[in-house]
Amino acid sequence: MADGLDDLLDELTAVNGELALLSERVLLLEQQAPAPGAADGETPSPGAPVNWATLPPGGRLACWAEFVAWVAWLADRYELTTDQLPRACWWQHGAVVEELTALWTSHHSAYGGEEDVGAAPYLWQDALCRAIERIGRHWLGPCRNGQHRDRHRTAWSGDEPYLTTILANPPSEGDEP
Repeated sequence: MADGLDDLLDELTAVNGELALLSERVLLLEQQAPAPGAADGETPSPGAPVNWATLPPGGRLACWAEFVAWVAWLADRYELTTDQLPRACWWQHGAVVEELTALWTSHHSAYGGEEDVGAAPYLWQDALCRAIERIGRHWLGPCRNGQHRDRHRTAWSGDEPYLTTILANPPSEGDEP
């Protein structure tokens, strides 16, 4: 007659076999899934991070149209003023586009998921408030009241003598980078 430990060992062996099968199935599903952010290989899926520089031209155009429609909705829904988001030139400011892109993708994540997101919509509202403040304070430069003015600054990339000097002078051992 088998004691209780033999029965327990048999059950554990069966559970272990089932876990091994489940692991194999998960691995197969992961291998078949599209790359994160690319549902069709062209445009990121809603809520996935968007890197404008790496999107293929067709994907960039389609994604841009959706993004612009969302920015127009955002401006109307939250009654943004031209000082908060200049209607005439927001897309000409790379940092503003990046800030709004982050808001767009996080909005999809906060409101578009089917699972219980709990506080995500509230946290998104908080992020929106902080982003609008950053846009006006840091990213717009001298643009105000619908008037676009280019920022006057020295570009870092493309300045070969500058980059050559920096690359030729790495920190010494013990120096803080």
